[in-house]
Amino acid sequence: MTLNFSNLELTNKNILIVEDDVPSIRYYETILQTTGANVRIFRTGTEFIEYSGQKDHIIDLVIMDFLIPLVNGIDCVRTFRKDHKNIPVLMITAYSSEESKSEAFIAGCNEYILKPVYPEKIYSLLEKYLKQDVTTYANYRPE
Repeated sequence: MTLNFSNLELTNKNILIVEDDVPSIRYYETILQTTGANVRIFRTGTEFIEYSGQKDHIIDLVIMDFLIPLVNGIDCVRTFRKDHKNIPVLMITAYSSEESKSEAFIAGCNEYILKPVYPEKIYSLLEKYLKQDVTTYANYRPE
């Protein structure tokens, strides 16, 4: 079975990307632009913590890098989890040690993915975490 990623519809979903590497930011933006999701970029952990700590923001999913300036990804996730228990956090990093992977899961990450990450993997994770509660037959096409 092949998934048609161009049909992934995430309108009204708010995805936060916490990443300081400009090529990575552009990569995520390119992948996400076809979904219709609202995307916000944070280049430092401090910016992310300040934003996510405000009660009036709706957040559906977070893509987090491990090594980011000011506050690292693990500490960001720990802080985020105090107020946001059920929002998926995907740690996408080049940092491949078992210790960092274990730290990420203990902090509250739902996934720990090593870079480079292919678009298919990102789309399948978005589908898994953002479409799981949606039951619709509007786009059903029998084979």
